[in-house]
Amino acid sequence: MRSPHPPPPERSAELRRRFAEEARCEQPDLSTLCLLMAAAADGTLDEAGIDAAQVELDRLAGQVPFRPGGPRAWAVALRDLLGEQCGFHGSPADYQRLESSLLHEVLRRRRGLPILLSVVWMEVARRAGAPVYGVALPGHFVVGFGPEEGQVLADPFDGGRVLTGSDAELLVVGATGAPLQRSMLGPADPLEVVLRILNNIRAWAAARPERSDVSLWAVDLSLLLPSHPARLRYERAQLLVQRGEFAAGAAELEQYADVVGAVDDVASERVRGEALAARAMLN
Repeated sequence: MRSPHPPPPERSAELRRRFAEEARCEQPDLSTLCLLMAAAADGTLDEAGIDAAQVELDRLAGQVPFRPGGPRAWAVALRDLLGEQCGFHGSPADYQRLESSLLHEVLRRRRGLPILLSVVWMEVARRAGAPVYGVALPGHFVVGFGPEEGQVLADPFDGGRVLTGSDAELLVVGATGAPLQRSMLGPADPLEVVLRILNNIRAWAAARPERSDVSLWAVDLSLLLPSHPARLRYERAQLLVQRGEFAAGAAELEQYADVVGAVDDVASERVRGEALAARAMLN
């Protein structure tokens, strides 16, 4: 199946503007950010499609039992609805598809990466009134219900399976080889979730050099977040050079060299050398 391709430049610019505006809100809306991100990836996702995805989240929330009880009851109710009745889950093959990181496609296919399935769980549960939040375990995203004391975790990638303490420990040890730390179980900020999704998309595209278009829009959106790694500027410049936009890439390399020069002269000179090499390609 052909992977999604970004929309025309004018539409892309408008989506970036709205994404930046939402990201800078006092309380950014996670589903809105994810759908704007999806529209930046998939030129077929128009405004009607974005609205339809929000309506589908509302529809699913309307099927959650009314205030089922404590954190565990909420987790079980979401598992029963989303995992068992609706069939939302993931598999290793989903890591090979860009669609697995796009919310509208995850809602359509009912398949996706752990973090996107967790977004579905969070957005449906939040609309239904649940005390829900994302938990960014190293290497595997899950959802949490309830306060720190009495917290219940569920794994949407595994159909919403309610986790025991040892289950969470095994997920972390399997991903990192290191033990689970209590600090890993705190709620993830919506913008942290969005950046992690964009990191996943960049990793997908990095393994497919022919999809540098995906790498570029993912970096562009990451740079619009209020907090992002400074090195993304360098990555963007390299992408421009890779795509044959030598003058623009060289200019960004020079700007990055100015920033790096404040703390590392050697690195700054190396980047300036890359900028010179990029400009030489114009001849």
